[in-house]
Amino acid sequence: MEIKIQKTTSPKQKPDQKKLGFGIYYTDHMFMMNYDEGQGWHDPRIVPYGPVSLDPAAMVLHYAQEVFEGLKAYRTADGKIQLFRPEKNMARLNVSCERLCIPKIDEEFAIKAIKTLVKVDEDWIPTEPETSLYIRPYIYATDAHVGVHAAKHLTFSIILSPVGAYYPNGIEPVKIFVEQKYVRATPGGTGFTKAGANYAISLKGQEEAEAQGYVQTLWLDGVERKYIEEVGSMNVFFMLKDEIVTPALVGSILGGITRMSIIELLRSKGYTVNERRISIDELMEKYEKGELIEAFGTGTAAVISPIGELKYGDKVMTIHDGKIGEVSQMLYDTLTGIQWGKIPDTMGWTQTV
Repeated sequence: MEIKIQKTTSPKQKPDQKKLGFGIYYTDHMFMMNYDEGQGWHDPRIVPYGPVSLDPAAMVLHYAQEVFEGLKAYRTADGKIQLFRPEKNMARLNVSCERLCIPKIDEEFAIKAIKTLVKVDEDWIPTEPETSLYIRPYIYATDAHVGVHAAKHLTFSIILSPVGAYYPNGIEPVKIFVEQKYVRATPGGTGFTKAGANYAISLKGQEEAEAQGYVQTLWLDGVERKYIEEVGSMNVFFMLKDEIVTPALVGSILGGITRMSIIELLRSKGYTVNERRISIDELMEKYEKGELIEAFGTGTAAVISPIGELKYGDKVMTIHDGKIGEVSQMLYDTLTGIQWGKIPDTMGWTQTV
């Protein structure tokens, strides 16, 4: 399909690159494509960024039939624009679509749409150190029908947002609260998808963590309430004495693209990485024995987020003296080095726009 392009006649004033924050500013254009039963996905177009029209009865507003993705475009020192493993994001988007009864998209065409939109708004890609252009593809149901069934009419859209360095003062360890009262997901549910409803469910735990002075929540499994799953919007890793452990993808954990990349990177450097179930009790036991060496979260926004403190009940675990560990720093430097083109991409992970 040909992507039609309608350029804006009123370009926005670009924000100060030193004060971008995250998800605050949006570029001049957005991508849109429609789905209608019997016709399939059609009418791909790039149009000026602006409000979308929704019927008050639109099913997404009442039944949360919506999925999304998140990735970034990076400008390298020589001026090239790079994407990091976009094919993995689009494959995961279709996994979410399958679970939420949303018609799948053509993954190659979706990457083409992303690249075309990024090229149209390439002047928005910031050049300050560690800044990037955040890319948000998403699909939502538009049927004007207050009735629970799979949508027959949907919209696929992509918006772009210039974002600042996640750690403006340098990479810093975070404090994490282990949630015991609420659960985020259960096997058979939608925890493995990137659906908006999952994040609404997590807000209560986030509020509980912040009330106690912690920045994020570590979720336990929804059945036995003892196995570690993920941290807020990040997957989680623990460096123990003889292995690096990350919770296995058992159907209630999002399969992160950064998680996948970190596992591959660690194994390429000779580390033993095991994807297995690990209980909070086992982690506490390792901590008491001095065998919990480092802990960190992984995700698109922060890449690597070192964990300096974990609170479980009345027990507070200080990890690596509350400082970033050597492996966490190495992973951050290596992955961001590949993303911004500072070091060679020997893994074949980047695509040029």
